[in-house]
Amino acid sequence: MLAGLVALSIALLTAYFGESASGGLHAVQRGVMDVLAPIQEGANRALKPVRDLFGWVGDTMDAKSERDELRKERDQLRREVADLQLAQGDLQDLQSWRQSASALNLGVYQPVAARVYERSPSTWYSTVVINKGASDGVRQDQPVLNGAGLVGRVKSVSSGSAVVTLLTDQDFGVSAVTSRSREPGTVAPAVGGDLLFDLVPRGRIVRTGDRIVTAGTTNPRLPSPFPRGILIGTVRRIDEGDGELDRRIHVRPAADLRRLDVVQVLTEPNAALTADATP
Repeated sequence: MLAGLVALSIALLTAYFGESASGGLHAVQRGVMDVLAPIQEGANRALKPVRDLFGWVGDTMDAKSERDELRKERDQLRREVADLQLAQGDLQDLQSWRQSASALNLGVYQPVAARVYERSPSTWYSTVVINKGASDGVRQDQPVLNGAGLVGRVKSVSSGSAVVTLLTDQDFGVSAVTSRSREPGTVAPAVGGDLLFDLVPRGRIVRTGDRIVTAGTTNPRLPSPFPRGILIGTVRRIDEGDGELDRRIHVRPAADLRRLDVVQVLTEPNAALTADATP
């Protein structure tokens, strides 16, 4: 039957293409088309919503797949941007540190770069934990700073980490001088995150905007762990008192202690440094 139908089809096609346009087969074709055309058009109209639905479902699935891929690419790019921003910040911190070290002649120290990974739960973050410790040469009471200025000192050390006491901790204190008039005094924490430049003999010559730096070693019998000339902060406000020692000199820390990331621990100071007394 299949062979007969194929043979009949070939015969009809041969006869169709062999006759003229006015032939019988062409007339039959036109008649059939006239009958079926309305039915085909109606079927197309009836089935169009179904075709559109299947097309919409397919397009929606493709769009969701593309959306998921784009989201993955977006998240990857966000992570890469965050990593680049972090690396850029680290690079800026290291460049600032190198400039400060060059200006202060800190070549006698062996700085150890460390990252802050934990902060104390107090309001002003009085201590932080860094990822370098005794195995890296970090010892208790060594100074800690970043490119902006003094951060604090090492409080305690374990093999792979260390706790750093910040300038705003109630147990912190450091001898200091004004960079302009060389007035000596002591920097200690004040309530609210500021510092106080206290015990200044001639406090009235200190001005708002004066820079406060570490005094360094002033007596070879009492060596200071802090090198001379490290920026502590800037005089922000002065509250007048009855006498020279009654003035309250408020100092804003140079380092942003709330946003510490990369710091430097000054390890292995040269013995000649502490023996060089500063009058």
